[in-house]
Amino acid sequence: MVGVDARTVIRLPLEDGLICLRGLSPKRLRFEVEYALERGSCHNSFLLPSSSSEIPAVLVHPPGTTFTEPFLDVLAELVPLQQPLQVVQGNVNPNRVDLLHRLVRQRPHLELVCSNAGAKLLKELWSRQKPGSEEPTPPAMPKLKVVRHEAELPVPGGADLQVLAVPTPRWPGGLVAFLPRSGLLMSGRFFAAHLCTDSYAEANRSSTEEDRRYFYDCLMAPMASQVEAVVNRLEELPIRSIAPGYGPAIDDSWRSLLADYTRWGEAQQRSKLEVALLYASAYGNTASIADAIGQGVARTGVRVNSLNCEFSEPDTLLKAIQECDALLIGSPTLGGHAPTPIVSALGTVLAEGDRQKPVGVFGSFGWSGEALDLLEGKLTDGGFSMAFEPIRVKFSPDAPTLKRCEETGMTLAKRLQQQQRRQQKRSAGGLSESRSDPGVLALGRVIGSLCVLTASKGEGEQNISGAMVASWVSQASFTPPGVSVAVARDRAVEALLHVGDSFALNVLADGRENTLMKQFLQPFKPGDDRFAGVELKHGPTGQPLLPGALAWLEATVRQRMDVGDHWVIYAEVQAGGLFDDSGMTALHHRRSGANY
Repeated sequence: MVGVDARTVIRLPLEDGLICLRGLSPKRLRFEVEYALERGSCHNSFLLPSSSSEIPAVLVHPPGTTFTEPFLDVLAELVPLQQPLQVVQGNVNPNRVDLLHRLVRQRPHLELVCSNAGAKLLKELWSRQKPGSEEPTPPAMPKLKVVRHEAELPVPGGADLQVLAVPTPRWPGGLVAFLPRSGLLMSGRFFAAHLCTDSYAEANRSSTEEDRRYFYDCLMAPMASQVEAVVNRLEELPIRSIAPGYGPAIDDSWRSLLADYTRWGEAQQRSKLEVALLYASAYGNTASIADAIGQGVARTGVRVNSLNCEFSEPDTLLKAIQECDALLIGSPTLGGHAPTPIVSALGTVLAEGDRQKPVGVFGSFGWSGEALDLLEGKLTDGGFSMAFEPIRVKFSPDAPTLKRCEETGMTLAKRLQQQQRRQQKRSAGGLSESRSDPGVLALGRVIGSLCVLTASKGEGEQNISGAMVASWVSQASFTPPGVSVAVARDRAVEALLHVGDSFALNVLADGRENTLMKQFLQPFKPGDDRFAGVELKHGPTGQPLLPGALAWLEATVRQRMDVGDHWVIYAEVQAGGLFDDSGMTALHHRRSGANY
């Protein structure tokens, strides 16, 4: 493994005439929500070098600006600057365009292969510079080869490379590449995971399952229906292995991963509630906010219909606006204005939107926020009720901001679910049949200790923390000493309980549990400090401890199991102690297993 602070590019020969160029970054690259597990990342590009000056070498999925220097150095060693080069650009954003600028300055005659939407994005971004940027004037745009659905590219060695356009709201310019001679799918964002490794392929399915699931939940779940359509299309290819744009390749278990993508999206597809998430994004910041909000909504099981207004047909936007249960619209501010596609979408909302459904506004800006003022003012004046205070982010969102966005999405989705349950209860005449089932009543007799789970992660201004009352808690092992905790999927603190994370269990004392329970059972607004006004101590790993409790344990998450509407967390106890050696543990007695 590379050193702690190193960012480098290594060569991984795969077969004759095919090399993986992997950029390694052991530390967290950015604050986007998908990097929050903090396991670093690695980016995979693929090179088919040519031994002829007449036949272009082919480069698939070049990285972004993070790896510019080492990547261009390695590429120059493998492909002389005077040799023709064809670049398959499967992901178009400002970060990728920065590296392309450098690449084109070195190789002005290269050809870019992109989708129709990717070509539109490239033309928009090529000459755009961030306010105050001191970067040199961009070079002339190179020749473009546009793939409208799919195409075959001749590659060195006499074979063809299949290139398929796979647009999604988050990545409208998406392309994947398939090499039939080896059965290798170079899948870009699909099936990826953010972790740093110099091993080409995963050791086994379980070694990366949590990372791939987390990536899916962050970026794929908010557009599950579109992702499922892409997966169904890719399943028709004679795949033998998958190499995503991030993380290790999948050689042996790719079929189960495709099945997992379908299974993970099933809950979203079954939901009768839908939040429409409409946005445009100039530099990726508004899209990052949309990702976090969408992840929060999706974690509750509510379906998200995510649409990029720049690449969505008017009929598709109209249908989303008319059929959703809540509508969220996000925009950057460009030159003091909202982008034209957002203004157009806003007009459709004002003309066709249901005033009984909540709306929300979010976005990023550089020096002002006129676009957000426009959205909020027009919607309010038009008679819509705001689902939350507008989320206004200057420049790029940091970790606490993304956590607040995620909690905002969860809060909205829970509100919709509560309204749905009230309606269902009125329709059913009151009592839910399941609550009187003898088995459910018996399940309620299983009791647990009352605890407050507390967790903290990150330093200084990037610290995020959370807490919840937990009663589904049990000792799980003697050696090593371990506990299991069931955590509902829609708990905000769940994001702090991944493998390797630490937390504390504060066991409450019988007879004096009410004060702490009242504090942590109260409704919190997104971004609120759960520990405001609470006396705290800190354990050996810095986790918040509550002196008013009976006892405390600090533990590290070792495994997670997906059990429907909850995660079961197994954690190894690292330390513990008693605040009161004479008290008794508070217990949670229930009459039914249908609720807490």
